[in-house]
Amino acid sequence: MTGMRLPELEGKAVLVTGASTGIGAAVARAFAAQGALVGLHYNASQDAAEALGAAIEAAGGKVRLIRADMSTGDGARDAVEAAVEAFGRLDGLINNAGGMVRRVPYAEARETDYDEIMDLNARSVIVASQAAIAPLKAAGGGFIINTTSVAARNGASGGAGLYGSSKAFVHNVTRGMAKELIPFGIRVNAVAPGVIDTPFHERYSTKAQLDAALATIPAGRLGLAEECVGAYLFLACASLSAYVVGQVIEVNGGQLMP
Repeated sequence: MTGMRLPELEGKAVLVTGASTGIGAAVARAFAAQGALVGLHYNASQDAAEALGAAIEAAGGKVRLIRADMSTGDGARDAVEAAVEAFGRLDGLINNAGGMVRRVPYAEARETDYDEIMDLNARSVIVASQAAIAPLKAAGGGFIINTTSVAARNGASGGAGLYGSSKAFVHNVTRGMAKELIPFGIRVNAVAPGVIDTPFHERYSTKAQLDAALATIPAGRLGLAEECVGAYLFLACASLSAYVVGQVIEVNGGQLMP
């Protein structure tokens, strides 16, 4: 699907949070290639964000870099407001910002671990989505796509339980928000990547942990960020997915078959 031309995305204003690297970067690049106006959000990875923005513009795409700390309520709101200000409208929000923060077993987890992990992965989705509702309504409807994880369904690997639980929260937020917003023409869905070869695992996973995960994947390999993109494009296009509401698309090489 990433090679297909999807005319309905041309000129649409889309904010992609956590878009400087990994899946978010692949999604931002793909939407820009479809002619969307892309709000490329980042926080710490300024060099990567600037390099990606320059590459998108060199390819003829339109992009605006937006820096904000999505782990705070003000930061999440600021990111959405910056996208609306940049483009004069908002047609779609992709809540992709997130991270494991750290691996910590439940028995050793502190309240501060809980706060940091839930603020980044869970509260950011709530607050950014809330901020997006009014401009999406003003645009006549649109979409919200949340990035969750296979960890939300399988309990996560060692020390990643809080992360997996925060993503399980996102699963249910997706369903509840979908029910509330579909009357306004706002379709809410999610994509749940499996073990994808991105800087996420370079930071949080050892080779032994990745090898153990690989043994559970029928496809026999880790996924690529670009292989997640089609699910986001599908969910963004009403012509393809108008009747897809409150769903989570699993992209995991067969690791989980719900």
